[in-house]
Amino acid sequence: MTVAPLPTIMIEPLVRAALLEDFGRAGDITTDAIVPTGMQATTALIARKAGVVAGLDCAVIAFRLIEPGLKVEILRPDGSAVAANETIATIAGPTRGILTAERVALNFLCHLSGIASAASAIVRSIKGQRARLVCTRKTMPGLRALQKYAVRVGGGSNHRFGLDDAVLIKDNHVAVAGGIKPAIERARAAVGHLVKIEVEVDTLAQLEEALSIGIDAVLLDNMSPDTLRRAVAMVDRRAITEASGRINPETAPAIAAAGVDLISVGWLTHSAPVLDIGLDYRE
Repeated sequence: MTVAPLPTIMIEPLVRAALLEDFGRAGDITTDAIVPTGMQATTALIARKAGVVAGLDCAVIAFRLIEPGLKVEILRPDGSAVAANETIATIAGPTRGILTAERVALNFLCHLSGIASAASAIVRSIKGQRARLVCTRKTMPGLRALQKYAVRVGGGSNHRFGLDDAVLIKDNHVAVAGGIKPAIERARAAVGHLVKIEVEVDTLAQLEEALSIGIDAVLLDNMSPDTLRRAVAMVDRRAITEASGRINPETAPAIAAAGVDLISVGWLTHSAPVLDIGLDYRE
């Protein structure tokens, strides 16, 4: 499935801010001292390890904000599975501009490709099951749209983008309200008719209470595959079932086999390892 790229207007301010942070108070004093004005170079973005590419638009914007005339040829666009040592893109033009933008471009590209690669690994591990992989709001400040985009590129789907997307009643909400029933009732009375309500439960008893009131979705937190299987049977399609808690490519298959609709993974966006990508000088 092809994922629509994010509009440039959403990406450019983030990349521009990163470049300004990197420039500091005096710009790239290393490159300015060593590289002659007018020198030209051809470079290539090379995957050091196998993975899934995401974030090329960020990298291209970084290069072109510094040197608008750079020529970029994309060989493996976002969503492409790449092997180790495979060329993702080539960048040609003024050497100074390429070297100055290199780190910021790679920071975005490696980070987002790492998220896409991790998402892809989990999606592959649950292939054939009904469950879909979704991310969470556990994102780095300012990067949520980019990180959630990378999850989609890796074959996953997105959970809430913010607190205003839907109602998700967590354990602390339940504690403050004095129980699941009053929490759901207060939420239902306060939100509009198009807003869905999901509640987090830790036990089958809590699930039974939530189902007796009626909800759109239930978050089954840190349950074993056997308990999840029983929970799915209890729900019996009356609500969307979402499993969460310590899910990785090794544990995901058993959780998906329990029959849940969604598997949510927070570390995808806050702790996924980067995909090692380098910029190699060719001329």
